[in-house]
Amino acid sequence: MDLGEATALELGSEPLPTDLSDAMDASDPRLAEAIALFNGREFFACHDVLEEVWGETLEGREFYQGLIHAAVALFHFGEGNLGGARKMAVSAVRYLEPFRPQRRGVDVARLIEDLQACFAELLAPHAAYPTGLRLDVQLIPLIHTVRDT
Repeated sequence: MDLGEATALELGSEPLPTDLSDAMDASDPRLAEAIALFNGREFFACHDVLEEVWGETLEGREFYQGLIHAAVALFHFGEGNLGGARKMAVSAVRYLEPFRPQRRGVDVARLIEDLQACFAELLAPHAAYPTGLRLDVQLIPLIHTVRDT
């Protein structure tokens, strides 16, 4: 199944939020667009939107870099590129870690935990290079938003 074509219902995930604007930092509406794409499992398109924002951002670029790497990691894993998926998953967590628990309305702590669960088997120590691993669609994370307090 192409992850970009599957619906949330088919993949057994919770319903996707329809309006992210209330919960998010509204400084750049492209972040809400990127989150909607990520949660719709359109990881390549999400990467494109985030890269545009990242290129124009002066402060907090590492946050966007972490989101970009999370999307790319999931794209690679879904395509069977285990080396690329592993590298980007580790990098995503490294970039996102300083922004716990939240940044710009994104629940960063939950995203990190969900990424680690999704990639646990791929990132676990192996006697040899892991082969034959497949992305478990039940573990694909969503980006959850929180209200800034």
